[in-house]
Amino acid sequence: MAYVVQAVWTARDGEESAVADIVRIITPLSRQEPGNLGYQAHVSTDDPRRFMIYEQYVDAAAFEAHRASAHFQKYVVGDCLARLASREVVAYEPLDP
Repeated sequence: MAYVVQAVWTARDGEESAVADIVRIITPLSRQEPGNLGYQAHVSTDDPRRFMIYEQYVDAAAFEAHRASAHFQKYVVGDCLARLASREVVAYEPLDP
C-alpha cells in the first residue's frame, strides 16, 4: 500500500506561469526517485494559480528522501516557495494495510 501525499500550492498573483514551469521540471525528476510510485501534478480548472500534486511513495522514508533530494531543494525550496501565496501538504497512510 502506498504512502500518499497531497500538496496544494497557490501561486502569488502573476507567478502562476513560473510555478507551472517549476512543476513541469520537478515532475519527471520526482518520478525517477527510487521510492516514488507516482507523481501527478494538476492545475485548477477554476483558478490557474492553484496547483495540486498527488504523490505516492513506498513509505514515509521515501517521501522524506524526496524532500531532501537535490531537485526538490533547488527548485522547490530554492525558488518555488517564494512564489507561493500558500502551501498545504498532507500525508496519508493506508487505512487498512
